[in-house]
Amino acid sequence: MASPRELPRYVLFAGLPGLLLAMFIIAYPLWRVLALSVADVSRFGKVRGFVGLENYTNILTDYEFLACVVRSLVWTAGVVGGTIFISIPVAIILARDFYGRGLARVIVMLPWAVSLTMMAIIWRWILNGEFGMLNHSLRGLGALDNNVVWLAEAATAFPLQIMIGVLVSVPFATTILLGGLSSVPDDLYEAAAIEGASDWRQHLTLTLPLLRPFIKIAIVLNVIYVFNSFPIIWVTTQGGPGNGTDILVTYLYKLAFRFGKMGDAAVVSLAMFILLMGLTWLYVKLTTKNEPAQA
Repeated sequence: MASPRELPRYVLFAGLPGLLLAMFIIAYPLWRVLALSVADVSRFGKVRGFVGLENYTNILTDYEFLACVVRSLVWTAGVVGGTIFISIPVAIILARDFYGRGLARVIVMLPWAVSLTMMAIIWRWILNGEFGMLNHSLRGLGALDNNVVWLAEAATAFPLQIMIGVLVSVPFATTILLGGLSSVPDDLYEAAAIEGASDWRQHLTLTLPLLRPFIKIAIVLNVIYVFNSFPIIWVTTQGGPGNGTDILVTYLYKLAFRFGKMGDAAVVSLAMFILLMGLTWLYVKLTTKNEPAQA
């Protein structure tokens, strides 16, 4: 493959307009948020003056912000980790040739086709403490004597929200992994079977290493998507009870549109951007550290 120095000059300059446009799309909103973060801004967006680092001090000394940072990391790790853990075996099963495979794939992909907000509304109904389907089913099985108000306490609400996040994220990750599995030659599995390797051994020694680039893509994309995900938390609990399920994106929304603290919200927005970029960079760095250099 030719190096950039060996490419014709017109090829290098052909992509310059697209690069400049992408930089503008990213840089301009970032600059505006940075300007708002050092200003006194009314709830209607009017800049009333320069306040320096006052907004940063307000946020960094706010216990709720620090709690939301921790909760956002737990939320992201729980949803992304659970999604990948479930998606790998699901993708392996759906890659096999069996009767009804097409229908099975459609069923797995259905949650992806439904609006995330609508899925959150459905789950809020399911988890309703008085007439929800979950309580009704558990009472019918004899597992519960009385109804449980699942969303009334953060100790039960937050793990259930993570579970919902996993369920709605599995189709996307499964699609990526199915694409990876379709590129794996069947000859490798046939040779491994001839050598006496069991199905478990084949997946451990062949499937997982060959899927590693696709798993990396699924993790990075899901981290970005889940970290900024708003509907599940907001629709089910609005960050309650007592802000016990707030993550950074719902905390940001409350600051900006419920309390009218636009400057503080801009600081949180910058913190989210930096934190997300740091997480993505750290993951890519760790996963490429021990990979051999390509010739």
